[in-house]
Amino acid sequence: MADSSDPKDSDLGQGSVKAGADGSPWTAGSRASTPSRPAGVGQATHFGYQTVDEGEKARKVRGVFDSVAARYDLMNDLMSGGLHRFWKWFTVGQAALRPGMKVLDLATGSGDLARAMARRRGVQVWMTDINAAMLSIGRDRAIDRGLALPAVQCDAERLPFPDGSFDRVTVAFGLRNMTRKELALAEMYRVLKPGGMALVLEFSRVWKPLAVPYNAFSFGVLPVLGRLVARDAGSYRYLAESIRVHPDQQALSGMMEAAGFVRVRYHNLAAGVVALHQGVRI
Repeated sequence: MADSSDPKDSDLGQGSVKAGADGSPWTAGSRASTPSRPAGVGQATHFGYQTVDEGEKARKVRGVFDSVAARYDLMNDLMSGGLHRFWKWFTVGQAALRPGMKVLDLATGSGDLARAMARRRGVQVWMTDINAAMLSIGRDRAIDRGLALPAVQCDAERLPFPDGSFDRVTVAFGLRNMTRKELALAEMYRVLKPGGMALVLEFSRVWKPLAVPYNAFSFGVLPVLGRLVARDAGSYRYLAESIRVHPDQQALSGMMEAAGFVRVRYHNLAAGVVALHQGVRI
């Protein structure tokens, strides 16, 4: 079992962050250089099927995860029949982790992917999430299992780490919720070392013959489960809608290539319900 080093002792250098005195997750302040794009008041994006201002989407997504944080893992088990655990296990295998590697896990949520990677001998894992409620749950569960993992609250579109800091960057079921996915992918590329790999596990386009029953489950069953278990049907209706407006397998591959990644490929899992994309920084 490998614990990550304390941030003040790491070689991440400029952009490192420190823990609050109350033990709360670290909150990122300034960041290293990053691709920029004017935020622009009034720029539109998707929040599920709604068209909203970019700033409004960030607030709405934060509200979704504030609402579901306490029952997040239970809902994941119910929605996927437990398959999400296999999908994350597969991701860890594809990451090909070796002793001495540093891994950045974006949108870490309750931290199950981060913990699985941190159990690999000699691997250092940093947990990050923009949502404080989810990050606190992930941090506490790591501590409960004997893992002291740095927990950094930050925006994946403006990462507070210097160029070339990590050997792997992972994000599981988080890219879909990011407002400017192209900036998040560019940031993933920037903080990777040359030869480092990004792994994006995300809902994608299901095999066409299964589309009708899949849609019936997504729009009929998921909101009911959300209402009964998490007391929040709306957040799980958003989940179903957000999957439909997220780039499909080929489109996301193209976005990764546009961000600079090479050797981009993807694995369809569960007939395309989920896909794992991989790309390498040159």
